[in-house]
Amino acid sequence: MAYDDPQNTILMETTKGPVVIKLRPDLAPNHVARIKELASEGFYDGIVFHRVIDGFMAQVGCPHGIGTGGSDKPDLKAEFNAEPHVRGTCSMARSQMPDSANSQFFICLDNAGFLDRQYTAWGHVIEGMDNVDLIKKGEPVRDPDSIVSMKVAG
Repeated sequence: MAYDDPQNTILMETTKGPVVIKLRPDLAPNHVARIKELASEGFYDGIVFHRVIDGFMAQVGCPHGIGTGGSDKPDLKAEFNAEPHVRGTCSMARSQMPDSANSQFFICLDNAGFLDRQYTAWGHVIEGMDNVDLIKKGEPVRDPDSIVSMKVAG
């Protein structure tokens, strides 16, 4: 399939089916660069959705599968922006420290405006939200779904 901007399109195959994410380097250039870098290295392949809250979000990107870790790359400085956290928004997870985002991210399952300007939004699901909705819920998730593969389209 052809995309308008393949260099800023993520193709994510999950255990529930394909998900396509449009990257927004205009909002968060450093976070988008990190997602693309990790995806091209195969970092996300096989990583589980460890925290999935019905009506809120699905979180992924911890190499330990429990939400305690990140990549071996340095944490990123926050790039908080005005992009609203609505259904399909992709945003970085972090600790209490604003500049602690690394590899974990979440996809909003519903509107979550209380996160606006406090988390770095970097993309939006443009295809496959129905598959995101099917990801097993839980905190932690029993027998979690995972990212089979995640790569840049272009």
